[in-house]
Amino acid sequence: MLNVKINDKLVEVEEGSSILNAAHKLGIEIPTLCHMFMQDGKTENCKGTCRVCVVEVEGRRNLAPACSTPVSEGMVVKTNTPRAISARRNIVGLLLSDHPQDCLKCEKNLKCELQKLSADLGVYEIKYEGEVSRYPVDMTSPSVIRDMDKCILCRRCSTVCNEIQKVHVLTPVDRGFETVISSFMSKPFVDTKCTYCGQCLAVCPTGALREVYNYDEVWEVLSEKDKYVIVQTAPAVRAALGEEFGLPAGTLVTRKMVGALKALGFKKVFDTDFAADLTIMEEASELVDRIKNGGKLPMITSCCPAWVNFAESNYGDMLDYPSSCKSPQQMFGAVAKTYLAEKLGVSPENLIVVSVMPCVAKKYEAKREEMGRNSIKDVDIVITTRELAKMIKEAGMDLCNMPEEEFDNPLGESTGAGVIFGTTGGVMEAALRTAYEWVTGEELRELNFTAVRGLDGVKETKVMLNGIELHAAVVSSLGNARNVMEDIKLGRSTYDFIEIMACPGGCIDGGGQPFIRADRDIMHKRMEALYSEDSNKTLRKSHENPMIKRIYEEFLEKPNSHFAHALLHTEYTDRR
Repeated sequence: MLNVKINDKLVEVEEGSSILNAAHKLGIEIPTLCHMFMQDGKTENCKGTCRVCVVEVEGRRNLAPACSTPVSEGMVVKTNTPRAISARRNIVGLLLSDHPQDCLKCEKNLKCELQKLSADLGVYEIKYEGEVSRYPVDMTSPSVIRDMDKCILCRRCSTVCNEIQKVHVLTPVDRGFETVISSFMSKPFVDTKCTYCGQCLAVCPTGALREVYNYDEVWEVLSEKDKYVIVQTAPAVRAALGEEFGLPAGTLVTRKMVGALKALGFKKVFDTDFAADLTIMEEASELVDRIKNGGKLPMITSCCPAWVNFAESNYGDMLDYPSSCKSPQQMFGAVAKTYLAEKLGVSPENLIVVSVMPCVAKKYEAKREEMGRNSIKDVDIVITTRELAKMIKEAGMDLCNMPEEEFDNPLGESTGAGVIFGTTGGVMEAALRTAYEWVTGEELRELNFTAVRGLDGVKETKVMLNGIELHAAVVSSLGNARNVMEDIKLGRSTYDFIEIMACPGGCIDGGGQPFIRADRDIMHKRMEALYSEDSNKTLRKSHENPMIKRIYEEFLEKPNSHFAHALLHTEYTDRR
């Protein structure tokens, strides 16, 4: 431990800590654009690229970047001297001199960190004029738009892409004024190995990386009288949507959200949690079959489209490991366009399924060729949590004051197992609750598998199933997924069942959620909100859902039946 003095306050911090970490411990905020807190409590500072966090260190001639300068015993730091503040203003002014002055038209207006920092530092005019960078906008991806005119070279996106996700699509190229964040050979996103996880846009401080907006399409179909428009909402949305309306992180807004969606004009509002329960019925059945009949192990979950894309692009020779189940989003769409359409007396062509998801990769997933039948897509339009917030605000409504309403049936009934799909470990826990009772024939007394909870990148547990010890693992972030896949390839893996989510923390930290700059406290609160809803549910096991039982009796026959497999399962493509 080292003793440091910052602004005349003493603090004791671990050796290797940065000045920024030490100041944070004292509650002293130092402005920064490039620094961010990342997975497993580690910090990534992008090597002090933005220089906005400069401070004065006693005995040092030059100003020091607080995010990348390690503390030393007896170090004396001043964070708010006139010299440091003047330098920050100049740095921000230089950033603005090479930045479009179109804030009112920018998608990140009022949520842009550069904009806020400029206001905080009192930078109201551009002192430095000259040549301005200009790049073509890349709109080839179904999920992410890349507008490098707005890039400030903080390198957050390349850090998360290369060091956390280990996808290696984004990197700085060229030098000096010509430096730009780009892909290999400047390929458009659609021609790269981008998985569309959206973590790059989740950490981008400006509008350089942003999601593809589809909510205007929703407004259009809602106005078409011959269309029957329904909506499904993913579990993680209810734990984050309130943040867009000033509510504390982790505030559950489930019923208010349903009320808002009905007020927007959707004919029916359903819960993706129902489809999560349906996914468990199919996935747990597949797992039990593989265990009993010598199938390919470990079986890996397939709920996350960014993970599926990653597997197809990097491990095309190992595609017999992932479960063949569609994701809950796609299962819901498949059931809605068949079973529900018949119940409603609406033709599948006129039934429009809209999804509200925490994830931008879901936009890509819905467009996959195999996700539908007879030229009818399972899901027609996907919008994110942020897009739903925009729709509610555009309609002049305040979520906080919306009347509370319930999901519609028959696809709105769900269990606690479906709710926890929204956080890392939730799919595994839900599957184990059902698989245990199916294999042993005994009631599971303790439903909480705490070993797979939390924000650690890799978590493990063991469960006894009729004398068989099942080794299970939960993995979040594609960087950790790569490590696990390499272990499987080399024969080092001891797991029988693995859950993989592309985003650190799972869907609560999806690329379509309200921006949190990888804040682990907020992620914890969102996670606890979902576990709270689970614990308050009367039914907490997917196979106990009465609506799930009903759909099998009336339509699907039994889990993994020939018809259920044709409707609810899929195949993967080697995209290497």
